[in-house]
Amino acid sequence: MSKTRKRILVTGGAGFLGSHLCDRLLREGQEVLCVDNYFTGRKENIQHLLGHPNFEVLRHDITFPLYVEVDEIYNLACPASPVHYQYDPVQTTKVSVLGAINMLGLAKRVGARILQASTSEIYGEPTVHPQTEDYCGNVNPLGPRACYDEGKRCAETLFFDYSRRHRVKIRVIRIFNTYGPRLHDNDGRVVSNFIVQALRGEDITLYGDGQQTRAFCYVDDLITGMVSMMAVDDDVTGPINIGNPHEISMRTLADHIIALTGSKSRIVGRPLPQNDPTQRCPDITRARRLLNWEPRVPLEEGLRRTIAYFADRLVQSSSLPGAVNQGSAAS
Repeated sequence: MSKTRKRILVTGGAGFLGSHLCDRLLREGQEVLCVDNYFTGRKENIQHLLGHPNFEVLRHDITFPLYVEVDEIYNLACPASPVHYQYDPVQTTKVSVLGAINMLGLAKRVGARILQASTSEIYGEPTVHPQTEDYCGNVNPLGPRACYDEGKRCAETLFFDYSRRHRVKIRVIRIFNTYGPRLHDNDGRVVSNFIVQALRGEDITLYGDGQQTRAFCYVDDLITGMVSMMAVDDDVTGPINIGNPHEISMRTLADHIIALTGSKSRIVGRPLPQNDPTQRCPDITRARRLLNWEPRVPLEEGLRRTIAYFADRLVQSSSLPGAVNQGSAAS
């Protein structure tokens, strides 16, 4: 192995973010160990990497200990959309909490740097806007989203306790809404939902009055922020928000996607799910100052790339034997 090459563990490496991170690390000449139990990760996300000489895959659930030798750990393993993390909420909490304990224990044993992919969900229904890292959040610990929100909050606690007690070299980032190729087409996240519905010419489902806002970061920008965080000095532990500070309403997003796909879809309303935040937007002052990072990809460009990905998937699925051709409204 080259003296400058690192052996890097990516948990959740076959997932949406994890697979893009594996791509990036391999391009930078690193050796990557991708660990995933394939609950939400997909083999097709990493299929193109299987022949790479510096890439290795291990099927493993991080709620159980893992004994490997690595230089750095990116802990991304956890279902990240309500459809998936509410399917088995107890297991979701276990992945966040036991997974953090096991990965921190590994980092302590081998002296590795470790990055925790935390989430803007720890802010809950925010009473501060935009959200700064100093804001402690407004989370319902008894609601249907709590398995994810509170699991990630507990993981952050563990990271900082391991740093203080055991001098583990930690980094914590809080990821805001991210989109791009390799999102699941049925995971309930708004960008993939709207795009798939628009391409199929189906009604676009808009929850609530459509005025709730999010700030969407393209996946390539998010991965740059993640890698930049791992590279900073060990005294920069975070937490640091990584996301796009430009808000957009759900109604405006739906209109954009209809226009970009040339769809004839109608927008139909549905009740807002319990504890779904009405506003979510990061203050990225820390990221700009400490990481020299901010998002670069404009929303329209990112949406075009993501639409192209889903359009290709729909074409492939409709060409499979026995598949039902649901049609596409894309121009």
